Amino acid sequence: MTEPKHEPPMHLPAFFMKQKLTLMVNRYEIRGVGPDGGPGDLIAFAQQKRMAFKEQVTFYSDEQRTRAVFSFKARQVIDLSSGYDVYDERGDAIGFFRKDFGKSLLRSTFHLNGPHGLDAIGQERNQAIAIIRRFIELPFTFHFDFVDQAGRPVMHVDRQFSMRDRYQVQVPDPRLDFRLAAAMTVALDALMGR
Repeated sequence: MTEPKHEPPMHLPAFFMKQKLTLMVNRYEIRGVGPDGGPGDLIAFAQQKRMAFKEQVTFYSDEQRTRAVFSFKARQVIDLSSGYDVYDERGDAIGFFRKDFGKSLLRSTFHLNGPHGLDAIGQERNQAIAIIRRFIELPFTFHFDFVDQAGRPVMHVDRQFSMRDRYQVQVPDPRLDFRLAAAMTVALDALMGR
């Protein structure tokens, strides 16, 4: 297991993520918060071929993909429960996440780990919606709350009501690096299994 680097986290207290669907690829835009409180400037952009999610997702500084700024990669391609390492632009590990498939049968649950003692569990807030989503393909709003071992909030991910996947993310814990939070948000969208 690669140990995360212990440099100060690149903390961003809030951001937005939007998925753009195309025929062959999934595109994810990560945007800051604009002056009006809505989506602002592009911070990172990821493009991933359909059915290739289990391998690696790379985030770039722009839509032309001129400079890679961070990525995440599966530890094992076949075993989805093995988890994903998140890397900075130099290829140094900055965190890890994995889906807890046993607990996710009724309510999706994820483990999120990073430097500075960050150890959090994220779970869908509403179990009734979690169960309904498994049987009905509708653009439900849903919420994920990540808390640390002491029960303090680490990250909140809110899917907005829309035919396209749009998320608003709040990160009250300054230990959570923006790159790890963004990677976890994209993974929530891709791994949820509707």
